[in-house]
Amino acid sequence: METLVKLVPLSHDLWVYVAIDVALALLLLLVMKWTNRSRTSVSVSDELGVKDNFAFGISIAGGMLSLCIVLSSVVGRHVGQGYEEAALGMLMFGFVGILLVKFGRFAHDKIVLDAVDTQHKISDRSVSVALVDASSVVASAIILRSMMEWVNGSDVNAIIAIVTGFLVVLTILLIMTRIYEIRYALQNQNHSFQSALETGQLALAVQHAGNLLGVALVVSSAGGLLEYNPEGYVSNITGWLVTSVALALLLWILVAFSKKMLLSGMNYQQEVDQQHNVGVAAVELTLSIGMALIVSGVLNSSAG
Repeated sequence: METLVKLVPLSHDLWVYVAIDVALALLLLLVMKWTNRSRTSVSVSDELGVKDNFAFGISIAGGMLSLCIVLSSVVGRHVGQGYEEAALGMLMFGFVGILLVKFGRFAHDKIVLDAVDTQHKISDRSVSVALVDASSVVASAIILRSMMEWVNGSDVNAIIAIVTGFLVVLTILLIMTRIYEIRYALQNQNHSFQSALETGQLALAVQHAGNLLGVALVVSSAGGLLEYNPEGYVSNITGWLVTSVALALLLWILVAFSKKMLLSGMNYQQEVDQQHNVGVAAVELTLSIGMALIVSGVLNSSAG
């Protein structure tokens, strides 16, 4: 059997660290569920099991996936440093992750989609709004995960770098969304992008979900290009700002070029905006995420 399966030698106490991290991760997921319930003042079981509210399920799933993404950068971070240190580190970074993901969702609801009553529309079974809501919180988590992996240690400087960098990149997502809204208004007789989402334009929601996730994925690779300086607060912020803008613009150019090539002979923007073609929107989502993964792969391999 040893000639067929070659396993990497593992320390005997590794499974203890695994048990600690998994148990605390489940605890943090329960905290996330409780905070979602307090935020919406409704029963998760009733919305999902009794009312069969698909939109609510999409929103909750996005929140849970976002926390798992954040925690994936924390688990194993303190292996070999002692069980107590591992537990405290997991809890600290886990709660920081929950707070920042919550803040990212709040900022998206109140600042980015300021004209949409997100929670009311989700309670009213709006799948399009729920999809954008879930995509925004997952995008925030992808960026937050890259920043947690970028910093070294678990001190105050690391927390400051994570928080400030996260706020900068959230600003980038806000700017990109506003640019997208301007484009939509110019090509649709000044019609509001947010109003279209409110009326249940699913194709538009799918397309925008791809934009959010694509930008998050490509920006998350910025950590491989930047050097972490524990006390360089200003340089950390400016580094993330400049690099994020450059990568977001690069992604926009690549996606636009790939659409011209792969969707030639079709007015794909009209198909999504006016004919509500979810199939075309799904192709655009794939191109946004796919191009982002390709760019990230190249940058990460170069940095490595």
